[in-house]
Amino acid sequence: MRYAILSDIHGNLEALEACCAELRADDDVLCLGDVVGYGPNPNECARLLRERDTRCVLGNHDVAAIDNFGVEYFNPIARRAIVWTQGVIDDETRRWLGSLDYEMRVGDFLMVHGSPERYFEYILDDAAAARAFGASDAPLIFIGHSHIAECYVLNAQGRITHQSLTQGGEIVLDPECRYIVNVGSVGQPRDFNPAASFGFYEPELRLVRVLRVPYEIERVQRKIHACSLPEQLAQRLTLGR
Repeated sequence: MRYAILSDIHGNLEALEACCAELRADDDVLCLGDVVGYGPNPNECARLLRERDTRCVLGNHDVAAIDNFGVEYFNPIARRAIVWTQGVIDDETRRWLGSLDYEMRVGDFLMVHGSPERYFEYILDDAAAARAFGASDAPLIFIGHSHIAECYVLNAQGRITHQSLTQGGEIVLDPECRYIVNVGSVGQPRDFNPAASFGFYEPELRLVRVLRVPYEIERVQRKIHACSLPEQLAQRLTLGR
């Protein structure tokens, strides 16, 4: 059994296809939300995930796209992009996103977009990680939302440590510890590495791997320009921030 764990695709079809090229046919594909928003291909990304029978939880951009929830908290660039997304998503994408839950327990791990305490809270430091560990009994929690690939580890003595995964990497899970793993963003990395990011989890090996995958950034940027989406959304793909 191997799980492929994607997050924060954000309508970036080229990045999603590059990640999917790394998958085996028998991988169980999971998604931590934000399939849409920012990028120029929301319907195509949703369709590809459905074709892979992907189990997915809701992200804040997904909710905003289907019912305008939380848009008042978006910055002006994100707001412009979500208004555009609302105008182009088709009925099939809308129905699929509307059928998703905010969290999902799979085997020994929990899937949420941001945090098990508050679904769209960012986990960016030890204090937020401590709140998240306290809000769930899952030994392993997979998250996205911040677009930063990293891991927080809670040991048996209650101490939290942090590991950066911005260049990819492996985590061998200690049964005496608990873990929060952010697999990074497929479609819009913000950890100063522009390569698409996603993860694998192999329960029998107690192994989590985060991979960084190059893709055709310039092609996505041309699509962003053609859709008249904000220029900043094209620029940040090159910068990875």
